[in-house]
Order: sequence, then C-alpha cells, then structure tokens
Amino acid sequence: MSVEDAIEKIIGRFGRYQSWILVLCIASKYPIEYQLTNVVFILPSVNYICLDEGANNNTNYCPCDNPLYVTDDIVSSITSEFNLICNRQSLASLSQSILQVGILLGSLFFGYISDRYGRKITLITAQLSTVTFVALSATGKQLWMFIICRCLIGAGVGGTMLCSYIYIIEFSGKSFRSQATGLHEMSYISSYFSLAVIAYFVREWRYLQLVTSVPWVFVIIYFWILPESPRWLITVGRKKEAIVLLTRIAKRNNRSTEDIENIINNIESAPKDQRGSYIDVVRTPKIRFYTMINVLVWMFCAHTYFGINQYVGRLQGNLYMNVMLSAASHLPGNTITVLAAIYIKRKLCVITYFCVVAVSLLLFIVIPSEWQAVTLTFALIGSTGSHYSFVLVYLYTAEVFPTVIRNSAMGLASMFARFGGFIAPFVVNIGIEWVSILIFSGFALLAAIMCYCLPETKDTTLLNTIEQTENRKDIPIDRSIK
Repeated sequence: MSVEDAIEKIIGRFGRYQSWILVLCIASKYPIEYQLTNVVFILPSVNYICLDEGANNNTNYCPCDNPLYVTDDIVSSITSEFNLICNRQSLASLSQSILQVGILLGSLFFGYISDRYGRKITLITAQLSTVTFVALSATGKQLWMFIICRCLIGAGVGGTMLCSYIYIIEFSGKSFRSQATGLHEMSYISSYFSLAVIAYFVREWRYLQLVTSVPWVFVIIYFWILPESPRWLITVGRKKEAIVLLTRIAKRNNRSTEDIENIINNIESAPKDQRGSYIDVVRTPKIRFYTMINVLVWMFCAHTYFGINQYVGRLQGNLYMNVMLSAASHLPGNTITVLAAIYIKRKLCVITYFCVVAVSLLLFIVIPSEWQAVTLTFALIGSTGSHYSFVLVYLYTAEVFPTVIRNSAMGLASMFARFGGFIAPFVVNIGIEWVSILIFSGFALLAAIMCYCLPETKDTTLLNTIEQTENRKDIPIDRSIK
C-alpha cells in the first residue's frame, strides 16, 4: 500500500524545520544513551586480591570479606563500593537488570500518556525525569537507594526512547523515514564513543553519573520550543491546531501554504472511543496478530542486544579502547542500515540483521580465545548487528501500527523487550560462556523467523486509524476470531 502522504505533501519529506527538530531531539538524548551503555563503567566485572586470613592473597578468591580491588582502570564503581562479589554477585545482576524494569514501566506509562495527551509533553517529562534521577543516583549512600533511582532512571529512558523516535518519524515523510532513523541514531553512536572518553578522565562512578546528567537540565526550555506532532493532532481531531502548525512549518520550509485546510480536513480522524488504549492493541484481529508477533520479536531482540553488550566490557585489552572501538564500529553499521532500509524491503533487512547476529555469535564460540583480534572483530559484529536489528525493529513496528495506538503498541512491545533485557545479565553470569552465547544466538534466530509473519511496510504511508490497518491487504486474518 503506497499512497500519497498528506503531511509530506504539505511540509516536505524532511526540510529545514524537521532538521531543527531532529537536532533538538539528538541534543537532549545523551543522558538517556549514557545510561544504556555505562554499565561497563559503573557496574563492571572487577578483579581483587583477597586479604582474608587463609586466602593467601589470591586473586578473585571467594568467599572474601576483605577484598583489595584493582583500580588500574576504574577507581570507584558500584561493584567495588558495595562489594558486589562472590555471594553478593546476584545484587550486581539485579542492579543491572533493574534498569530494564524501569524501562518496562516507563514504556507502558509514557506510551499510554503519549497517545492520550500528546507527544510533546510526554517526551519532555520523560527526559527531565531521567536527568533528575541520574543526578540523585549519585548521592545515595546505600545500594537500595541506587537500585530505586536506577529503576526510575529506566522509566525515563524507556519513555524518551519510545517518544523521541515516534516524534521524529511522525514529522518525516514516507520517503525519508529510513534516513530519519539513521540520523536519530547519531545520538547513540556519539554518546557511546564520548562516554568512553568521559569515563577515562572521570573514573569514579558518582562523578560520572553527575557529569552525564546535570548539564542536560536545559531540556526544560523545550516546553516552549518543541511543537506537538501534527499527525497526532489530526488523529485526535484537533485539526485547527494542526493546520496552524503545518502552515508555520510549510512557510519555514519554503513550501506552498495553499489548500492546507482542505487537505487536513479530508484526513480521517480516529473515533473518540479509539484514543490510544492498550485494549485497542488486542481488540481487533489483525492488530492483535501484529501485537503478538512484535512483542516476541522485541523480547528476543533486547535479550540478545543487552547480553552481547556486556561481553564488550569483558574482552581482553584496554577497556576504554574496546568501548571506543565498539562505538566506532556502529558508524559504518548505521550507514549500511540506512542504505539497506532505502533500497531493500523492510522485512528482508530485519531478518538479515538477526541472522548476521546469530552467525557471528556462533563463530564467537569456536574461535580460540588467544585470537584476540578475531574475537574482538566478531564481538563487534555481533554488537553492531544486534543494535541495528533493534533500530530496524523500531522502524518496522512504527510503520505497522496506526498513529492512534502507535506509542501504545510500541510501549507494550518495549515492555516485553525489558523481560528479555532483564534476564540477559543472569544468562551472561551462568558461568559457561558457550551456553550463554548459544542462548543469545538462538533467540536472534527465533526473532528472524517471527519477522517473516509481518507485512511489508517499505514506502507505505503511516496509517492513522485502526480501521485503516484492519483493511490493509497483507496477510489473511480470520475476522471471525473475536
């Protein structure tokens, strides 16, 4: 289904105004991206000399009540400050996984609020909450205080990831969604790289939290700068506001403002009883089928992604250089992803990325550990592939669901993704590396298989209502199923 996109016709595929919006969104996302990648610096796997009587100063000896931590790379971390070793190692896994619980809650809460009350207010609120709780996490003197803050940080992270992406996509024309996705990812790549640089100079975890949060309090001014999503305004029936906004954007992009009112008034709005409820993502047969497939794909994808990321910090060699190399490897990956999304069908792109991840992980198992360069190469391929499979899944899901429930559907999928992310640290800590990696590889293959059941969405106009989605011709659905 490829029809004319009315919004693209009015304001263009991605003009000067949308570019300005993109810059603002990228600039505000750094605290969120830092929290997704800082686990290797604030909750690292540490080495220590056990000073207990009878331990004979052995390295990494358990049980150990008096460890002397090696601080060559990281001076202070949550692991060392709260002695999360030996029988307390499960608390380290919990401290990592609790972020996923927060992202789960934030995705559900902010996804619902975004569909009901608007993209703008939801996005800014999520960003401010993240900045606030990251700063507060640096002040806690007890582990439980950090864990609570970490959960609340996750809520803001989940809301921001979800709403920021949808916000940009809804300002883009159908012919620019792939490029917009790649540009939106620049905040992740640049933050991932810069975090290694910052952490190299700021080697105490409390100061690292403050440095990567407090400077971003400026997002409060976005309340007066960012506009509401015109697609959301149209969908909920606020067409007069949409016309005013689109007229302003069209002028800024040097496009004609004639006939905007007629174009907008001819776009179908959602009925008042269909305004972004979680019930709506399972109420009708086709959308219910899409929801079932997407939540499983997101869960498998997140499990693999967050599991692989933790291996980067465990590779031999300089920690900071490994992280910087991992970040740098995402740049060509981003370019390849954008080109693939432009020229290749969406379904094929996603399935291919999942298969690349699975194969690279299987090869990681059989490569001798002394081949450090080769091991690092396949670890980076797996890390990059898992990240961009996630990026493409975001785009794919946004195109599958209509505007009226787009954030709610992605929020629900993100909730299941957090289940996958939550158990990833425990799978990593199984203790048998090949078993852990085999699990991650298997889930990547399962995600690839399930994506085959979704419709092709490349170059399709974003649909607004549930009825439009139900009438889309792609796969046979038994409508007698209630």
